[in-house]
Amino acid sequence: MFKKLDEVEMRYNQVNQQLQRPDVADDQKAYRELMKELADLEKVVSVYSKFKNIKSEIQSQKELLASEKDEELRSLIKEELPTLEESVEELEKDLKILLLPKDPNDEKNIILEIRAGAGGDEASLFAEELFRAYSLYGQKMGWKINVLSTSEGNVGGVKEVIATVTGDRVYSNLKYESGVHRVQRVPKTESQGRIHTSTVTVAVIPEAEEVDVKINANELRIDTYRSSGHGGQSVNTTDSAVRVTHLPTGIVVTCQDGKSQLSNKEQALKVLYSRLLAAEQEKAQTEASDARLAQIGTGDRSERIRTYNFPQSRLTDHRIGLTIHSLNDVMAGAMEDVIDPAIAYFQAEALKRQGDT
Repeated sequence: MFKKLDEVEMRYNQVNQQLQRPDVADDQKAYRELMKELADLEKVVSVYSKFKNIKSEIQSQKELLASEKDEELRSLIKEELPTLEESVEELEKDLKILLLPKDPNDEKNIILEIRAGAGGDEASLFAEELFRAYSLYGQKMGWKINVLSTSEGNVGGVKEVIATVTGDRVYSNLKYESGVHRVQRVPKTESQGRIHTSTVTVAVIPEAEEVDVKINANELRIDTYRSSGHGGQSVNTTDSAVRVTHLPTGIVVTCQDGKSQLSNKEQALKVLYSRLLAAEQEKAQTEASDARLAQIGTGDRSERIRTYNFPQSRLTDHRIGLTIHSLNDVMAGAMEDVIDPAIAYFQAEALKRQGDT
C-alpha cells in the first residue's frame, strides 16, 4: 500500500510541476484534465501527509519516552500516545479506501427515476414523499434537481417521477439507493387503523453523454403530444411533450415538463442515452466471470433494500443491518443518516474483497 502511496505522491508533484509551465493553459482540454487529476491526487496526498506526520510524531514520542527520566512528562507522553496511534489507524483505513479502484461513474450526474410499485394509491403517495426527501437532501448537498417527467396518482402523489440531479459527485453519493423501498403505515383512508404495506422502486442511472452510446437516428421514433398536469403557460395548449421510442430495445422515454418541444426532446434523449448505457453496463457485469461479487452492493432494482415503518418511526436497511428510529428526520431530508452508513458498508466490503485477492 505504501509503495502505491509513494507513487501517488510522486505523480502529484509531477502534475504540480506541469501546471507551473507558462504554456500550460494553451491547451485548455489538457489543462482541465491536469487540474482534475491534481484535485483527485490531492485527496490522497493530504491524508498521506497527515498520516506520515503523526507516524513521525509517534516515533519521536516513543524515543523521548525511552530517554526521559521525569515521571510527570513520561506520564503525559503515555496519555498522548494511544490517541496518536488511534489517529494513525483511522487515517490508514481512509487511505485504503482512497486507493480502492475508482468507479468511473462516481463523478457523474444522474437520472433519478422513482415509480410507485405494489400498494395502489398509497405507493403513489410515498413515491412523491420519497422524491421530496431526496430533493431536500440534494439541496443540502448543493445539487440541482430538474424534473423531466411526472405521472400523477389517482388521489395525489405520483405514479412516476423522472429527474436529473446535477452537482458534485452525485452518483457517488446515490448509487446505492437503487432498489425496492417498502413502506408500512396506516393510510389516511383506512378507518380500521390497519397497517398497509406498499412499495416504490428507485433507479439511479449515471448520466451518459452522446459519445458514450451510439444511436442510429433511424432507430428512433419521436412522437409529440399535448402536455398534461402542472406546468407553465404552454402546458395543455401546445404539442410540446415528447415521447422517444428506441425501436431495437423498446425503451420509451417521455418528457413534458420543459418549456418547449426542443428542450423536452433534448432531455428525453439524455435519459435514453443513460438508460441504454446502464443496460450495456449491466449486461457486461452479468456476463463477467465474477458476476456474483460484482453485483454485491450495486443496488439491483429488484432488491428490497429498505423498509420505512411509520407507526414506529423506524427505518431498516436490510442490506447492511442498519435500523434507526428517526424516520421523520430522514423524510425531511436527513438522508445522510442512511446514505452515509450504506457507503461506508460497501466500501468496507470492497476492502475485504481486495484483501482476498
